[in-house]
Amino acid sequence: MSNRLESLLACPLPIDDDAIVQMAHGGGGRKMANLIERLFLPAFNSPALSALGDGAVVEVGGERLAFSTDTFVVSPPFFPGGDIGSLAIHGTANDLAVCGAEPIGFSVGLVLEEGFAIDQLRRIIASLADASAAIGAPILTGDTKVVERGKGDSVYINTSGIGRMRPGVNVAPDRAVAGDVVLVSGPVGDHGIAVMAARNGIEFETTLHSDSAPVLPLVRALLDVAPETKAMRDPTRGGLATALCEIADASRAGIRIDEAAVPVRPEVRAACEVLGFDPLYVACEGRFLAIVPPHRAEAALDALRATADGETACRIGEVVADDPGRVVLRTRIGSHRRLDRLSGEQLPRIC
Repeated sequence: MSNRLESLLACPLPIDDDAIVQMAHGGGGRKMANLIERLFLPAFNSPALSALGDGAVVEVGGERLAFSTDTFVVSPPFFPGGDIGSLAIHGTANDLAVCGAEPIGFSVGLVLEEGFAIDQLRRIIASLADASAAIGAPILTGDTKVVERGKGDSVYINTSGIGRMRPGVNVAPDRAVAGDVVLVSGPVGDHGIAVMAARNGIEFETTLHSDSAPVLPLVRALLDVAPETKAMRDPTRGGLATALCEIADASRAGIRIDEAAVPVRPEVRAACEVLGFDPLYVACEGRFLAIVPPHRAEAALDALRATADGETACRIGEVVADDPGRVVLRTRIGSHRRLDRLSGEQLPRIC
């Protein structure tokens, strides 16, 4: 086994000393949730923030708007299927989309390390421009800072976005109720495994590609037929399992998931088996999950499957009254196990 692979598989649990910031505090799991709930929420005391959606929904001049921000530190900045530029736009646009909003425009903040190649920066800028143009929302403002050599890691990007809420749509993580159906728009785990392989120089028989892409066309198709959709989430850090845990916790409802129904590409599943990862916790950047009322489930699935990139959308479970706040997985062999937020971080720096 190579030193790189040995290092990757040496995955210690985070230490319990919360006097210092740890990598796990940014990983989307239990440590990050504690940081948000115990430090940020009490300090900022904002109802919009406390809703813990993928973006904040606020009313301005009688119009509902969604606002979201995210910072991208992916390493390496170029990977099969995308780069940090397109990823930054897709990530923020997707946060707005799963709030039920149509993006209006973006801001872009760049932190560059001294010595970063201008040719690579030019590629990233072109990627930012192309991704925003494809979504139909321009980059409206921005900022650039440079830090000394060795004080950064090539390039970091912060993107913020503002969007106009779709009339009549009200999605939030606390709205799931027993009987609702859980849908996912496509295979999970592609992005995290593609970035991990690129970072560590690990080669598989089949090249793994990130799923980084805008989910806006799929969300539009879903909401056209199921405007009363209860909740949506894009499963980035922490993957599908963590997104489900967030909805179950916010709604105080139980969620049952069928492992055999969750779409995972064979090459991603094989890579996860070799490396000891659970694909349910691996980040996606071009998928979303939706909680829809049962009478809209089939129409919603048909609409997703008729839309590009939604052909493999699936029904993967349901919301139940039992075990409020918990997600339970029915495994392929018929047993059951609880899905919880991870204590540590499977794959750091993947978004």
